[in-house]
Amino acid sequence: MSTQNFDKYINLADARLGTKAIAVTDDWFADVNRLFQPDAAVWKEGVFDDNGKWMDGWESRRKRFEGYDSAVIRLGVPGTIKGFDIDTSHFTGNFPPSASIDACFCAEGDPNEDTQWQEILTSVELQGNSHHLHAIQDDRAWTHLRFNIYPDGGVARLRVYGVPYRDWSAQSASEQVDLASALNGGRALACSDEHFGRMSNILNPGRGINMGDGWETARRRTPGNDWVIVALGHPGEIEQIVVDTLHFKGNYPDSCSIQAAYVEGGTDSQIEARSLYWRELLPSQKLEMHQEHSFAAQIKDLGPVTHVRLNIFPDGGVSRLRLLGRIAKKA
Repeated sequence: MSTQNFDKYINLADARLGTKAIAVTDDWFADVNRLFQPDAAVWKEGVFDDNGKWMDGWESRRKRFEGYDSAVIRLGVPGTIKGFDIDTSHFTGNFPPSASIDACFCAEGDPNEDTQWQEILTSVELQGNSHHLHAIQDDRAWTHLRFNIYPDGGVARLRVYGVPYRDWSAQSASEQVDLASALNGGRALACSDEHFGRMSNILNPGRGINMGDGWETARRRTPGNDWVIVALGHPGEIEQIVVDTLHFKGNYPDSCSIQAAYVEGGTDSQIEARSLYWRELLPSQKLEMHQEHSFAAQIKDLGPVTHVRLNIFPDGGVSRLRLLGRIAKKA
């Protein structure tokens, strides 16, 4: 399965969302929390630390007794899991032959000895220096994972692609919330180009840490403009829009506009064609380099919407997009 199948989902195990390991049987050679770093794993030739060769990932000692290694992971945001990527990049003679993943949902706190775990990825074979992509058909939401490797070894990254879960019934309709935030279930579904930076980055919490932590397109050499389509975490009325070009100085868009719609039916794959006819939510606005742009008075009243299309002219980079508004309660 290609990673293209997972592009419309966020990595629930991204360290930037707060994901961390809360227990591990052994990480003698390499810290288990390296599993969740957003960047691709790197190889450092000739670099050693007190315990041996430095590796970019989680690596346990060679097991000399019965059993296997595992790590309990608290996801930064609870979610429904659509797929895994178990990445053994740079691990060749020291990767685990197989792995499995269990999950649980804890309404409060972390799992204990009474917690009921569910196996959501049965044992799969692993190869060295490879990506292992596995789709999951399960609509339940999870807060924690237990990543099991048999019997020991090293894994560079664990990507957990899915949709954040939030109990919107507890959300007040009078309180403003970022409807596009990844933490609230916002998803980037499609874009014209993401040559230098992934489209999903614009929905991450906090401000961007550098240019790579944003969405950036290649230089456009043909007529037209670049765009990205975002599904809101919940239908709502947008009252404030923030377009942040932090870190983008010689490559920020000249201007932007936003279209929006209340989409019913259809599938995510059809959204690109449908977006051509969406109404204008934010007329064209001039942008500047390396700064937050906030718009409120310029927003048109379209009522509740579920999707937006951010258009940038003609190309360039955007660090973050915030769509602040109030949720639309079902009748």
